[in-house]
Amino acid sequence: MTSSNRDAEITLDGHVQTGMASTVDEERPIDPWVLEYWSYEPAEELLREALCTVGNGRFATRGAAPEHSRVEGVHYPGTYAAGIYNRLATEKAGREIENESLVNLPNWLAVTFRVEDGPWFSIDDVDIKFFRQALELDRGILIREVSFTDGEGRETTLTQRRLVHMTRPSVAALETNLRAENWEGQVTVRSSIDGGVQNQNVRRYRDLPGDHLEVVDRGMDQERLTLLARTSQSNIDVVIGVRHRLWLGDELVTPQSELSADRKRVTEDLSLNMAPGAEVRFEKTVSLKTGRDTAISEPLVDADEELSRLPDFASLEAEQARAWWSVWRRFELDVAAEPRVRLITNLHLFHLLQVASRNLYDLDAGVPARGLHGEAYRGHVFWDELFIFPLLHVRSPEVAQSLLRYRYRRLPAARLAARDAGYEGAMFPWQSGSDGREETQEVHLNPKSGRWNPDRSHRQRHINIAIAYNIVQYLRFTGDIDFLAEFGAEMLIEIARFWASIAEYDRMSDRYQIVGVMGPDEFHDVDPGWDGPALRNNAYTNVMVAWLLAGIPDTLEPLPSHQRAELFARLEFKETELADWDEISRKLVVPQHGDGIISQFQGYEALEELDWDSYRSEYDNIERLDRILEAEDDSVSRYKASKQADVLMLFYLLSFEELVDVFDRLGVRFDEDDLAANIAYYIERTSHGSTLSRVVHSWVLARSDRELSYALFNEALESDVSDIQGGTTQEGIHLGAMAGTVDLLQRGYTGMEVDSAGVLHFKPRLPNEVESLSLCVYFRRRWLDITIADDSMAIRSEITTQPPVEISYRGDRATLASGETKRFRS
Repeated sequence: MTSSNRDAEITLDGHVQTGMASTVDEERPIDPWVLEYWSYEPAEELLREALCTVGNGRFATRGAAPEHSRVEGVHYPGTYAAGIYNRLATEKAGREIENESLVNLPNWLAVTFRVEDGPWFSIDDVDIKFFRQALELDRGILIREVSFTDGEGRETTLTQRRLVHMTRPSVAALETNLRAENWEGQVTVRSSIDGGVQNQNVRRYRDLPGDHLEVVDRGMDQERLTLLARTSQSNIDVVIGVRHRLWLGDELVTPQSELSADRKRVTEDLSLNMAPGAEVRFEKTVSLKTGRDTAISEPLVDADEELSRLPDFASLEAEQARAWWSVWRRFELDVAAEPRVRLITNLHLFHLLQVASRNLYDLDAGVPARGLHGEAYRGHVFWDELFIFPLLHVRSPEVAQSLLRYRYRRLPAARLAARDAGYEGAMFPWQSGSDGREETQEVHLNPKSGRWNPDRSHRQRHINIAIAYNIVQYLRFTGDIDFLAEFGAEMLIEIARFWASIAEYDRMSDRYQIVGVMGPDEFHDVDPGWDGPALRNNAYTNVMVAWLLAGIPDTLEPLPSHQRAELFARLEFKETELADWDEISRKLVVPQHGDGIISQFQGYEALEELDWDSYRSEYDNIERLDRILEAEDDSVSRYKASKQADVLMLFYLLSFEELVDVFDRLGVRFDEDDLAANIAYYIERTSHGSTLSRVVHSWVLARSDRELSYALFNEALESDVSDIQGGTTQEGIHLGAMAGTVDLLQRGYTGMEVDSAGVLHFKPRLPNEVESLSLCVYFRRRWLDITIADDSMAIRSEITTQPPVEISYRGDRATLASGETKRFRS
């Protein structure tokens, strides 16, 4: 494994010792393992809540102030569990629409306190003397420290620590410490479970129904509270059980207790007297069980039994530190760059690991585009896996396989969708949720104009390319023939059948075309010069379909003969289909205009040029040109303006050699000059309305313009931490962009890729600001430790019984055996 502070020893109390200062304040040294805030800023609270979410892959809780139990001003507590969805219907724009949403679960976090009969504590109502909020990435602990004076002049120090346990996937805990600095009297700690929550995190959704839960049962005694809620349509039971314990100094005490409940909330008030200098420590330990859990009998009973067995907070914290130490040994990427780059890289990995952890393996859940951190996109699963999987293939292939099996379980729904649309094979939805049907909304609100407009983004059929591409890359990195035989081959064949059936043959041109689809650029959902639906011959879609259909024979070749025969018989697959796919892969239309410029779609060249300078001078931010122009009664579809990378996605997914091979099959001339020309052309015409866009642009520039590539990389790094889109991060982090920035370091700047023959290639081109990279990857059932500088590489294989692997460094091939180290220099 790589050598870094992650390899430091864990002390007996569970802390990882790094010996580093902690802060992100610009005036303080930065600890790359701590996201830290040194002042309370109400205007930033919703953003910080998303960035300080703690989770374990099964569920996650936003970093909200515990004393605000519901949506109050700048606070939004939210807890979300993987795969817990519910549908609600409403009428908008003259039609009834139904939306499925990831459900905001009962709030377990609610804790506040008061002195004597004074007001209940709120951070918004006191005079703050000291504030620190710290997310310790190495241990998965969120800490809040506040020293304040209340309206009566009483000085109090509050310290809170919380976790969502990585190895006890249904467990969370909150520890609250209170110190009476200059006062004495009775303090009352109030703890609740609040089932009266709604989905209200996204402002533009707030006039839609958001009441997804019905409270079914409540329970109370001197030490525990329980609440059973049920989703209103999907009928999933959710149980929150909490255990309370309170210490005065070092003594566990039994304070005065008062229990209460209303229709949707259960509460316990715990009261005791404090002297000046006294400290109270209150522990709230949580068990969250659902009707979708495995290996349980009944959620209420299981929650109660788990609470009776759980240790105290200190023990849970020590377990959490050990668990995260193990996770980081797999996933850490040690980048020799300035501390802020290292911090945000670690933060991005941290949030990925809180969603795509090993706890996801048996859950039948996908990866929501906005994580388990908020309610944007209603928690749906898009194509962001395309940017996430590269980190999982070489670090946690079992999680990658679990996410691919999420898609496999929805193969019947995809087959039905294809048949209903008049196609063959399987057509996966652009937005997926619980059961695999299309979840894309029918209308969407433009907050600039206040108008509801048609949403045609379900025509982004390239989601089927993304799923197939992820399968192929998983197989290349892992060599997992069992997965290919049981799941992968069937999905690939059915996706290929879909594309073969949607491709239309034109006798006049002797070419196949694909019409009625959209590309990744969501600005263009129609072509103003064509009367048909959506677009004709989106270049990204057509070229990637050609790549997929041409590669099917090689991908299926490793199947053992008996498994191949069983699969082909079950799917009624005929060898003539391979011949048809081969022909289509050679004759799909690739629209072009100008000198070697690939047209984003057929008819693109007829669009008008946008006056970019004029719009940049008029608006602070033009990333969402579609909303700006619609509010002006215009349409972005009339212009050569892209929301995000579309044609350039080809250069992101395929190596130059692969790309040339595909273009050769299609009879299209393409060389390095054409590559540079296309990059320059589309960079000038892209607004970066998606956080994914800068990742792709940085990637395609990594070989030709290191300075601009690194500048775009840094902008992508800041997307969520600095909320450069102006308010979107508070609705959930952008998980694909976070993973994509880390993958830029892992693969983009190292040139790491696996070819169809299973050779692991490296073509490093590090930015000047990055001295070296160290990482470990799991390749073909062995761990490889890799250190890369711009002109050298060292790679070592762990000792294993696996056969040697083939390595290539800038075209220099070598065989790497078990326990062997190879060194290369340019």
